[in-house]
Amino acid sequence: MANNFDLQEQEQLEELKHFWKTWGNLITWALIVVMGGFAAWNGWRLWQSRQAQQATALAEAVESASRSGDMARVEQAVGDLQSSYGGTVQAAQAGLLAARVMAEAGNLDGAKGVLTWVADKAGDDGLRAVARLRLAAVLVEQKAYDEALAQLSRGMTPEFSALAADRKGDVLQLQDKKPQAVEEYRRAWQAMDERVDYRRLVEAKLNALGVQPQVVAAAGAAQ
Repeated sequence: MANNFDLQEQEQLEELKHFWKTWGNLITWALIVVMGGFAAWNGWRLWQSRQAQQATALAEAVESASRSGDMARVEQAVGDLQSSYGGTVQAAQAGLLAARVMAEAGNLDGAKGVLTWVADKAGDDGLRAVARLRLAAVLVEQKAYDEALAQLSRGMTPEFSALAADRKGDVLQLQDKKPQAVEEYRRAWQAMDERVDYRRLVEAKLNALGVQPQVVAAAGAAQ
């Protein structure tokens, strides 16, 4: 019985040796690839975490400098965010804040530059849309109406499309293009939920142009 057991062990050992000789290299390389991928994934997560932490610190510096009115520090911190952490949400949010402070201080060119960067580079669609809306407002202040319309016509997410249409109406009014302005205001009014307070402001703009949106909507429904 002992001899039979020894023979069975020997056969199993030989089978194991044969298996390892045949598949050992492949198994080893597979383990290397799996472990390497796991290490790379962990390293990437760690890098992302550090990027976010450092970007947050600079964003807080922008906020602090904005409160104190230190425009030089605002511009420096935003520049650092753009050059080193441009893909982070924190950079885009800080850019929106910095642009607002610049515009309020009368630095429209500075605000325009930062908002253009956020609109083009932010990783979040919503933040890009907000940047374009604010950039359009700055361009209107600079009387660059066609540029403002161009910003409002691109990259708008559905939740911002009504506001974009309203802003287009404002710009078209400034260009003395009443029919086109009415069309944009009507589009904004129809897209907004009736419970939204801002809808009443859009309605007032239409009323000022001689249009009753409820009457138009009722006529369209009847047809």
